[in-house]
Amino acid sequence: MRRFQKGFSLIELLIVVAIILIIAAIAIPNLLRSRMAANEASAVGSLRTVNSAEVVYSTTYPAIGFAALASLGGSAATCATATGATSTASCLIDNVLAATAVKSGYAFAAVPGSGAPAVTYTATALPSVVGQSGQRAFCSDQSGVVRYNAGGTACSNADNPL
Repeated sequence: MRRFQKGFSLIELLIVVAIILIIAAIAIPNLLRSRMAANEASAVGSLRTVNSAEVVYSTTYPAIGFAALASLGGSAATCATATGATSTASCLIDNVLAATAVKSGYAFAAVPGSGAPAVTYTATALPSVVGQSGQRAFCSDQSGVVRYNAGGTACSNADNPL
């Protein structure tokens, strides 16, 4: 009578590990590309939110015109009160975006033009690490058109619109 061993042989375990490694080698680059695409979509959405907030801000405070990114936000305590919104903390966008200016792997900036009232502004979204957090840079201005630059390091109004 033969006695059978219980368990797997070393060859069987090595084959299973090799199959898992092959699947991981295929899946991980796709996961990273999906994450970059999600970060880019979030950056475009945030720029559109900044565009809308700039229009509301310039309408609410016509003597000032357009505002810097920090003025578009406001702390939770300030925004919770009935009289919380001011020209320096207008509570129009999320304070994570306004205060830290970094969201979903992108660094944001909104700079009003010179003069009072400011009749122009430029908003940018640059990837924190080009090729990892995002590939393209995005920008917009008072026209509301979101533009992109495939290089990822800078963006201007001469670049292609989305």
